[in-house]
Amino acid sequence: MADRVKGMAADEGTRRERPMSTRDKALLCAREASQYKALDLVLLDVTGLTSFTDFFLICSGKSSRQVQGLADNLEASLADLGIKPLGIEGRNEGHWVLMDYADVLIHIFYEPVRYFYDLESLWSDATRVVWSGDALMGGQDPNEEAL
Repeated sequence: MADRVKGMAADEGTRRERPMSTRDKALLCAREASQYKALDLVLLDVTGLTSFTDFFLICSGKSSRQVQGLADNLEASLADLGIKPLGIEGRNEGHWVLMDYADVLIHIFYEPVRYFYDLESLWSDATRVVWSGDALMGGQDPNEEAL
């Protein structure tokens, strides 16, 4: 992203900076994960369904090494943007890495582990933000929403 601003978004017209919204942060995390070749990105809006976060970003890697690499690169990339995690769990094993960014939780799974835990079904009441490459599109069912 050419116009990256550390934890802030420029206000069009006035060029003042304003705090990044939770939705913007979730979208930024999704775009960064996509750039590092995360597979099967799913962004869930869990606002109102849980008290501990607003968004889940769920993605996969084809090997534990890829999962570890995704976590390492995503952490570094977001840190460069001024977004630092509260904690990261599971990086050493590389089967399920949980990156806690307070209002956005990033789950990076080794593919078979993702299908075993099936978070998408567990959180099926969440609004699903359909990810299509570098753009978000509105979905077809009532649980899908475009940002």
